[in-house]
Amino acid sequence: MQRHIATTPFGRGTLTLGQIASQMTARTVPAEAVVHKWQVFQHIREARDRLGATDRSLAILNALLSFHPETALTGAAELVVWPSNEQLMARANGMPATTLRRHLAVLVGCGLIVRRDSPNGKRFARKGRGGEIEQAYGFDLSPIIARAEEIKALAEEVQAEKKALRVARERLTLLRRDIVKMIDAGIEENVPGNWGRVQQAYQEIILQLPRGASRPLVDDVCARLYDLWVETREVLETFTKTQNMDANESHSGGHIQNSNPDSQFESNTAFENDEAGSAAAQTDNVQSLPKRELPLGIVLDACPGVIDLAQGGQIRHWRDLLGAVEIARPMLGISPSAWREAREAMGEQQAAITLAAIYERSEQIHNAGGYLRSLTERARQGKFSTWPMIMALLRAKLDASQAEAAGKGSLHPSRREPSGFEVSETLLRGLGKRNRRPHEK
Repeated sequence: MQRHIATTPFGRGTLTLGQIASQMTARTVPAEAVVHKWQVFQHIREARDRLGATDRSLAILNALLSFHPETALTGAAELVVWPSNEQLMARANGMPATTLRRHLAVLVGCGLIVRRDSPNGKRFARKGRGGEIEQAYGFDLSPIIARAEEIKALAEEVQAEKKALRVARERLTLLRRDIVKMIDAGIEENVPGNWGRVQQAYQEIILQLPRGASRPLVDDVCARLYDLWVETREVLETFTKTQNMDANESHSGGHIQNSNPDSQFESNTAFENDEAGSAAAQTDNVQSLPKRELPLGIVLDACPGVIDLAQGGQIRHWRDLLGAVEIARPMLGISPSAWREAREAMGEQQAAITLAAIYERSEQIHNAGGYLRSLTERARQGKFSTWPMIMALLRAKLDASQAEAAGKGSLHPSRREPSGFEVSETLLRGLGKRNRRPHEK
């Protein structure tokens, strides 16, 4: 059957090179070509970004294909459909007329359809005496047949890219999981190493991965994580081999070693002894400490260092503090089990305050994990409160501020430089009361 093309092939409006290319494509459809219209439509959906189509334009294309009576599109058949705008809007789920016209132009621009407008711009078909269509004005679907193989290839490329991205994301997930587990294992087993640095390096790599990252970026992050994975794995394997050799030598020599990592957690540092002694002295007076919770502002005044670890460098709520100390934990070498036990004994908020205080004085604490376990045990016995820790930190900062001011005593009061630490009068009185000995009035 011979196809009839309208004598005015181009539609109304500006003529573009894209329309000319679509016309040329439509004229190259071989008569023996046959495609399944819904199969091609599925390929178009897969490759819509490559083709430049939109979801709305595909809804219109779906409606246009539904007006063609046959499922198979052949090069020998008439492929022009002529629905009115009202019919198209109804089959496109009630799409407004302005939106319809805009997305019809998108389909034309993508080269998926060709306009075959009549002289007056109407869409209709003229039939002969035998009822066959002699001439039709509307939208020509020929480019869909002509580009079927091209569209299929584009769809396969998109599917392959999606599969590659999915595989890359799975590899990323496995690397992240393994690295976190190895860091925790290194801390838990007291493996020598700067685990805080490893944790920081891991966080720096992950922060470079935005939501919806492209495959090249995911591959790049995976490569960097893999290098960190290899480095961490080698440290753990080397330590394991050393332990096995020591165990064999000990067994053959009859030497017995104490393998409890917490058996010597007690530190000789001034801060730990001072805090532990303060906690012991407060054993009988815990009930006399304030019943109300420590205000977040006072905690941050005493422990400003933890603010730098918070997301965005700000802590507005207790949950922000919890997130910051979760980063501080591996940097201090505190094992997941010690942190879990502290939260169970103290509660999450009190445990976070405790860890923030330990982080603030980390340079003076030799074994942060052992110290936290000691405080956790006191908390189980009801002999621990975070008030003395925070007050001690505030008092230390106040003393340092006053010493600095005393060093500048020669300056006139009006010209004296302001100190970097300010405390309210109420808190000063509270600190003074807490520093008095039991016999002082």
